Amino acid sequence: MLRFNYHNQFLKAFPDLETVKLAKQLWARLLVDYPAETIMFAAEQVVKQQKFLPNVHDMIEACQSSAHKLLGMPDAHSAYVEACRAPSPKKEYNWSHPAVYFAGRASDWFFLANSVEAKAFPVFERNYVMLMERVAAGESIELELPKALPENIEVPIERKDLQKKMKQLLQDTGL
Repeated sequence: MLRFNYHNQFLKAFPDLETVKLAKQLWARLLVDYPAETIMFAAEQVVKQQKFLPNVHDMIEACQSSAHKLLGMPDAHSAYVEACRAPSPKKEYNWSHPAVYFAGRASDWFFLANSVEAKAFPVFERNYVMLMERVAAGESIELELPKALPENIEVPIERKDLQKKMKQLLQDTGL
């Protein structure tokens, strides 16, 4: 795809078969953490947006930003806004993606609510990007399900009834 879209630049950067082979080995080693569909989607985005032949760093950045689009994840700033605006209890909120919840939790809900964006967003973004990379690499992150309530809810016994039960138990055991 890169050869056809950046023909002259590609041939200048990789003039012979040996150079192409070495470049492919390098790119394969550095992009190994991303699924093939993420790499292809990222390559298509790069071709649409850039006039010049991308380097490996450009492709890694494109893979990172493409991963969230392919996986239905919001961009970092939209996720930050969602995390800041979500009502409590946070765990029960209908998150656009579980990574938003986990990034908010890792960033500390109190810190997000009580800090200016210039201070809080970089912390949230760092946590969110790390989670995006894990999801892009194929890791599944899910919110834990809340524990179910027991079928029978025991009501505390009143003090006088408790004393009667204790006396009965003492008599039954012979103490």
